[in-house]
Amino acid sequence: MNATRPPGGSVFLVEDEVMIRMMVADMLEELGYRVVAEAGEINEAIRLAQTAEFDLAILDVNVNGKVISPVAELITARNRPFIFATGYGSSGLPEEYRDRPALQKPFQIETLARMIDTALKSATV
Repeated sequence: MNATRPPGGSVFLVEDEVMIRMMVADMLEELGYRVVAEAGEINEAIRLAQTAEFDLAILDVNVNGKVISPVAELITARNRPFIFATGYGSSGLPEEYRDRPALQKPFQIETLARMIDTALKSATV
């Protein structure tokens, strides 16, 4: 990735609530991003985390009662930035990822834009 890349990019979205996933996908598109992969359950998310090409991932922390950690590990191993989305605040994050950016659900499009910006900036240094 280089700094001259145009704004926007591709996003991998994991969210078990279909309505929330659609809403976040709409927000992302409005901000100029493409949702290139999405998953609503953990096994699908694990598969996509290994195979999909994306610039950034947005991960629901709790996917149908399962913690997102294995997916976060795969994305970390691929050296891609990600943001957690959680209804529980940072205390709801898996312990090893408490330093990662977390969006408190429900969130506004401005908050999402800021969080993506921060995540992508920290990934390019």
